[in-house]
Amino acid sequence: MRAKTRTKASPLGSPFDAFLREQDLYEEATLAATKRVLAEQIRQAMDQQQLSKSEMARRMQTSRAALERLIDPANENVTLQTLDKAAKAIGRRLAVALV
Repeated sequence: MRAKTRTKASPLGSPFDAFLREQDLYEEATLAATKRVLAEQIRQAMDQQQLSKSEMARRMQTSRAALERLIDPANENVTLQTLDKAAKAIGRRLAVALV
């Protein structure tokens, strides 16, 4: 029996982030991904704390519709103020940094 030799696959093209940079889409994609991650973290915290959407909206002093927009991963229009209110409502804090 012959032993199989494994060949290392060669990379095809450049990494995806390089492609996004070439297309001037990197920052936009990064911001959209960040918003999706934050929305998911808020939703998970709500689930862990067994918070209804109505209760979360009440804690944030906002409407349930505004909360729905916040936790909608496809909706990228969210303010820092809204994110801060959501963080406080789940007992966390929002940290923003320039890097």
